[in-house]
Amino acid sequence: MNTKLIAKNPTAYHNYTIENRLEAGIVLSGTEIKSIRSGKVNMKDCYAIIKNGEVFVVGMHISPYEHGNIFNKDPLRNRKLLLNKKEINKLIGLTKQKGYSLVPISLYFKGSFVKLELGIGKGKKLYDKRQDLAKKDAERRMKQAMKEKNRD
Repeated sequence: MNTKLIAKNPTAYHNYTIENRLEAGIVLSGTEIKSIRSGKVNMKDCYAIIKNGEVFVVGMHISPYEHGNIFNKDPLRNRKLLLNKKEINKLIGLTKQKGYSLVPISLYFKGSFVKLELGIGKGKKLYDKRQDLAKKDAERRMKQAMKEKNRD
């Protein structure tokens, strides 16, 4: 199936080392789907929690649909993720371990359905973040040097 990226969580890979990923459906209303189709989604401060055997995304901002009416929902409401019981039990076991969290990575269309890529990540320490930034900077400089060398 063809997939079309809607939004990415810009802080997911900066704050967490993602070790495992899975795909989940998400429960949305009609006006939320219309807002998502127009790209009005912000995933910057969102996270996922497990409550009463169900998984929810908290803090994902979907702007109200401009042409909507009383059916517009709260932009920051908690949205339920659609996972089967086996996957939820696996997530519960992994998040009980010290330092692991559920991190929404990206939101995308898969066919006509909206899917959320959920990662199981371990929080990075400040020095890990600095090492990653230094590594990215070194790679960028190497690419730039190679580009200049190839031009000569």
